Amino acid sequence: METTMSTDTERTEPAVAPPAWRDRKRYLWLWGLFAPTGLFTIGLPLIWALNELGWHRLAQVPFWLGPILIYIVIPLADIFFGPDGANPPDEVMQYLENDKYYRYLTYLYLPFQYATLIMTCYLISAHNLNWLGTDGGLHLVDKIGLAITAGMVGGIGINTAHELGHKKVDLERWLSRIALAQSFYGHFYIEHNRGHHVRVATAEDPASSRVGETFWGFWPRTVLGSLRSAWRLETTRLKRLGKKPFSMKNEVLSAWLMSVVLWAALVAIFGIGVLPYLVLQAVVGFSLLESVNYLEHYGLSRQRTASGRYERPAPAHSWNSDHIVTNIFLYHLQRHSDHHAYPTRRYQTLRSWDGAPNLPAGYASMILLAYFPPLWRRVMDKRVLAHYEGDITRANIAPAKRNRVVARYGAAAA
Repeated sequence: METTMSTDTERTEPAVAPPAWRDRKRYLWLWGLFAPTGLFTIGLPLIWALNELGWHRLAQVPFWLGPILIYIVIPLADIFFGPDGANPPDEVMQYLENDKYYRYLTYLYLPFQYATLIMTCYLISAHNLNWLGTDGGLHLVDKIGLAITAGMVGGIGINTAHELGHKKVDLERWLSRIALAQSFYGHFYIEHNRGHHVRVATAEDPASSRVGETFWGFWPRTVLGSLRSAWRLETTRLKRLGKKPFSMKNEVLSAWLMSVVLWAALVAIFGIGVLPYLVLQAVVGFSLLESVNYLEHYGLSRQRTASGRYERPAPAHSWNSDHIVTNIFLYHLQRHSDHHAYPTRRYQTLRSWDGAPNLPAGYASMILLAYFPPLWRRVMDKRVLAHYEGDITRANIAPAKRNRVVARYGAAAA
């Protein structure tokens, strides 16, 4: 895991001849830009067309494009197109890693992400939207749907920040912070890289969910726990350097300052009325991230070795899914075991591990399932139990639910 700053450029690799192998997903990755551009390419044109036809009620639906995409379109597409199953061969890894086309796609996400945020603030604050076929301004329900859509674009932007934040190039690390500013979640850059990747699949990790813990119980634990962890990590780093925590050298504070400046600028331009919607979109955005955290390591646990230390992270400590559509939208985030094994590896070279535990569906489908704890337990607890060959005591279990979980699954108490 990378924990220190590095030079502005990555190490130059020797020239490599283009391989005969070709990435069949090379141009499919462009679909990853649909989320931040959807308001402009689909949403607004569709709203205008429906209003022109006099279907004003139906014209309100595209304001909810974000939830429609994430909770309906992508899960159905995952079912239709199925798993990917293709890994790049060893001989092309270096060439694929150095192909800048892939990283430019992640760079492009950010201007479209912010264009969506700015357009959202304009539409929410405008009193006359006749050009859109709307009489006056937007209704409250339209504003809420629009804020949720912008929040989901920001939430996927956190995943883009995750991809950029692991890299060795200073520009990409700064872009990572910029992507996080919309959701006021800049401390994720610190906690994820220096906290989660060290403590993953342990009881000490606020981003690893536990058997018996619902998403709604996990949410406050991970949100507050990750914030506290980021602050401790940064203050410890500054203390080693002989610096005080309350300074601009504190990367948590500097990240939050970026969000304050951004929000203040949007309020200054569009009025104080956009502030509640900025808060709403931020909560939606980082909650989408935390729902992904919930399913990525649910119940998986690294065991203690004879020395008392945790075993090294392995493919067995991350839930994977190779459904191609969600992978395209999330830059191969579902190939999570490979990511933990090689945190700086770029998304286009991540591989699917045969030995890793697999989710029954793509992340988009599993996020929706996580919102309904009885359904989640019915689907996932038996998979955790099977992963540990019937011994649930080896799993990462919520302390308050441990006796109940052990009794339910008939294992001997630890």
